[in-house]
Amino acid sequence: MTNILRLVLTLFFDAYNPILVAARALFIVGAWLLFRKSGIKSWWALIPWAREYQLGRCAAREPEGRYFCVTSMLITLMSVAIICFQWNDDNETLIAFAPLILVVLVSLLLIRFIYNIRVFSGLIRIYGVSRWWIVFCIFDELRFIPMLTWGAGGKYQPAWKVEDLKAEMERLATHGSAAVMDEGLTVNLKDRHVKEFFHKKYLLKDIHMAIPQGHMVLLLGGSGAGKTTFLNAVNGYEKADAKVTLNGNDMYSDYKKMQYEVGFVPQQELIRGKDTVKRTLLDAAKLRLSKDIPREDREKRVHEVMDIFGLLPVQDNMVEKLSGGQKKRLSISMEFISNPSLFILDEPDSGLDGVMARELFEQLRGIADTGKIVIVITHTPDRVIDLFDDVIVLAKDSSRTGRLAFYGSIDDARSFFGRQTMEEIVKSINQKEEGGDGLADEFVLKYAEVQNG
Repeated sequence: MTNILRLVLTLFFDAYNPILVAARALFIVGAWLLFRKSGIKSWWALIPWAREYQLGRCAAREPEGRYFCVTSMLITLMSVAIICFQWNDDNETLIAFAPLILVVLVSLLLIRFIYNIRVFSGLIRIYGVSRWWIVFCIFDELRFIPMLTWGAGGKYQPAWKVEDLKAEMERLATHGSAAVMDEGLTVNLKDRHVKEFFHKKYLLKDIHMAIPQGHMVLLLGGSGAGKTTFLNAVNGYEKADAKVTLNGNDMYSDYKKMQYEVGFVPQQELIRGKDTVKRTLLDAAKLRLSKDIPREDREKRVHEVMDIFGLLPVQDNMVEKLSGGQKKRLSISMEFISNPSLFILDEPDSGLDGVMARELFEQLRGIADTGKIVIVITHTPDRVIDLFDDVIVLAKDSSRTGRLAFYGSIDDARSFFGRQTMEEIVKSINQKEEGGDGLADEFVLKYAEVQNG
């Protein structure tokens, strides 16, 4: 087994093999040239592992580049550790662990091979070359051929440049702040980012809007567009570089006070099945209402909420015995106990049929009509679209950052996107590999230009 392990290391990591050494040197040169064409600093080509990640960015496949980077790093570190052992048949430790080491090493090589193919497939698409180029990317000794050819060849130009696209988005998408309203929700979000690998990864950028009281708003966006991140930034759960005000009060600086002004209903039902409906709401009232409120007033508020959501007939029933629609209404009731000014719901109609979903949304419409702001995520918006006032459309641009592609009335959204249904709007901004039309950048820039006037 140690001989097989030694063979694998020799084939892939022999530092004295002049062919491998030359191939890697030429690959670095090709990466240097290709990075320069793609708008990334060329010196990244000199940094082991980091260059694999940057290749993923050039290929518009940053997640794949991340895995390509990590597996390359693990393989190198593991091979160095093995080589540090004394290579002889008397090494009992190496002999004992050789089967496990071999399995792990081969598994990592296979994973790296898969992400290598994905990254280079992206580069083939970005550079608009024939798919047969992928043959050169299968073997480490040949990868330098496409890298040098695309990097040095004048006729090979990328469809988009990483930094150029970023600069264009920065130029057009930053269109100033929304005026803070004394009544309503104002969001001025500069960015929400995380530190990831070798740079900041922006989850959201340049989102500005003002939502009046009494509006029911649909939040649209494809997978990864940042809908949940946006809602968490709005309610203060995950603070961003932003200023969010609700009825003139700052959500961040006055978070302890304002958290009771926001009701958030997640997609998952966080309720205990062994409690009754009334007991569940009484417990919620203890948590969400001031401790100074007398018990009689808490019970009165629970009775009011059960009446609003049609739960009085089942108030003594066990939660686990409720229907799907009743459980949804109970989850919403728990957040509505504190009479929040802003009500946020993530797919409240999940698992409900059309009739039950319609009834639920009509209740939410009634809540908005009392002067509340209601923001809803739903994957079946068209069956209840007549109940909404406005729509927020978040789109994932080519750099995988969530941006504001539109905010306004439903009719204006149809005119802006040239689509009649909300599902068609989402399809238009989804990436092509996700089954969409790949027009996110176009609409983000178009909306920014409209806002700039």
